[in-house]
Amino acid sequence: MEPKETFERTVLKIALPVTAQSLLQSSFSVIDQVMIGQLGSGSIAGVGLAGKFASLYSVILAAVASAAGIMISQYMGKKDERRIAGSFSMALAFAAGLAAVFTLLCVLFPERIMSVYTGDAATLALAAAYLRIFALSFLPAAVNAVVTTMLRCMEAALLPLYASIFALILNTGLNYLLIFGKWVFPEMGVQGAAAASAVSQTIACALVAVFFFAVIRRRERGRDTCGRSVRGTVQKERAHGTVQKERARRTMQEESRQPRLPLQREFRLQYLKILGPLLLCEFLWSLGENVYTAIYGNIGTDACAAMTMTIPVQTVVIGALGGLAQASGILVGKSLGKRAYERAYAESKKLLLYGFFGSLLLSLALAAVGPYYVKIYEVEPAVQELTVRLLAVIAVIAPVKVQNMILGGGIIRSGGKTKYAMWIDLIGTWGFGVPLGLFSAFVLRLPITYVYFILSLEECVRLGISLVVFRKKRWMDSI
Repeated sequence: MEPKETFERTVLKIALPVTAQSLLQSSFSVIDQVMIGQLGSGSIAGVGLAGKFASLYSVILAAVASAAGIMISQYMGKKDERRIAGSFSMALAFAAGLAAVFTLLCVLFPERIMSVYTGDAATLALAAAYLRIFALSFLPAAVNAVVTTMLRCMEAALLPLYASIFALILNTGLNYLLIFGKWVFPEMGVQGAAAASAVSQTIACALVAVFFFAVIRRRERGRDTCGRSVRGTVQKERAHGTVQKERARRTMQEESRQPRLPLQREFRLQYLKILGPLLLCEFLWSLGENVYTAIYGNIGTDACAAMTMTIPVQTVVIGALGGLAQASGILVGKSLGKRAYERAYAESKKLLLYGFFGSLLLSLALAAVGPYYVKIYEVEPAVQELTVRLLAVIAVIAPVKVQNMILGGGIIRSGGKTKYAMWIDLIGTWGFGVPLGLFSAFVLRLPITYVYFILSLEECVRLGISLVVFRKKRWMDSI
């Protein structure tokens, strides 16, 4: 991967499938929102509020997968098969436990959870009904996230993309049938959207698992072929009496070693050292996002509906460059695993530059299509106008947010020193974003557009701190 063109091809090989998959996954919410939008503002707000709590689970799950990605990418750079397998197994166990906890909470207490977000009885009932069914997708999503991370580190990112394409098609069809009661299916409204998402995620998980085992079998066949080749070499060298016989024998043993040995205590502690700050960071960041949602909900139903209508657009814009952020973590992590520090730093600067120009193009596109996007919703003109203004703010903030994704979500974490990313996010969200949001909404009583812009200034604070950390290079380490 030394030549420039090889690096570029590797970036595209990982980033493009991940980006496409991120866009497809965000399309789940887009399709739900657009179809639910035909039912009115109350349904839009209810699904949006339920989705916000579900996002709390999603970001914690992302921390588990991210920690696994850091470990796996670095150990792949070191070619340490045993620890690669250990990272994968531990992440899978954490993810399954996390899914079980959130599923029970959402199935048993959805009304209590949603009462935190809104006092409107009708909106609360819709949100609770959606959340109770949507929670059934949590376990499949957990397995999917960890297995997909492993496949991406193995540079097989196209396989999860295929599963997402199939799941998107299925989700679209089920949405149409279950939301509106077409063919022989009952009209379920918001509950139909939740059921469609749960079924689609489950089938996507099954497909990804099948692809994963297929890749493992292919690698094992390759290892067996290599082992036979080495054994043949040993026999030839023994016949000729060469001094390389012992070296070949050791190579054969190392090649055939199975990565199923138990992990040492030091390795488990290393994993938890990486995972702990990520869990705290993602949980508190998501909690901050939920505070923002509570602020929007208390400003008014129109403001909440308008903000909810921007969520699909935000996920598409951010998802369009999300693949670059994840590719950054994998590529830089592998370089750090090889202790190629200067190359890792040079690659990081290139990836930041790609993200900046890509986000500028997306912002221009968003500003252009915003007025047309809102017309697909059957909502009041006032809500449509409010949404257009919010989309303009999002277009301004998007380049800064993308840089933060690549830096904090990919590059800085890749060295395993996740405490840096944790403190950056905590300072940005809780030191600036939440206080500014509360002050502008409840003290100054500003409209939703101004409130959103003011609290989004935390992205600028986070970027400034991230650049300082990046340039000091203290995040660069080989675990």
